[in-house]
Amino acid sequence: MANMLFSGWFGLLRVVIVGCLAYVALVSLLRVSGKRTLSKMNAFDLIVTVALGSTLATVLLSKDIALAEGVLAFALLIGLQFVITWLSVRSPRIEGLVKAEPSLLCFEGRLLRDALRRERVTEAEVHAAVRAQGLAQLEDAGAVVLETDGSLTVLRRGGGGEYTALKNVARANA
Repeated sequence: MANMLFSGWFGLLRVVIVGCLAYVALVSLLRVSGKRTLSKMNAFDLIVTVALGSTLATVLLSKDIALAEGVLAFALLIGLQFVITWLSVRSPRIEGLVKAEPSLLCFEGRLLRDALRRERVTEAEVHAAVRAQGLAQLEDAGAVVLETDGSLTVLRRGGGGEYTALKNVARANA
């Protein structure tokens, strides 16, 4: 029972030392990898973030994992994320595999109910996003888009009726 609560000072000292060094290594690697690594998350970014957290926890708490192995795992995960984002910027096909497409949920004040159902977004969430942009009526919204990171973007209704910002949005041309 005592071993379960406290197994000695060496274990605590190891967690402090390895934790500090692993933290410095992770922050350094993230800084070197660039702003893109820390951008708003899509599903791919979330997976990398969870994997980094899991790796950090394993390095901190497992006596079987050396700090050098943990730092290598950090570098590998960040390197893979860098390569995938580098490739996705250069290849629409890779980008399509890694990132979801933004979805149009409301156009010129009309809710697109099929899109809302498909994306599992409620009318109340769309109304809240419209209000957050200071619009009093849904009809004042030219478009509401569910972005790849899960956020909602509201475009004000324009006089000309053309919305060039909707170029890469799913079903914007329909």
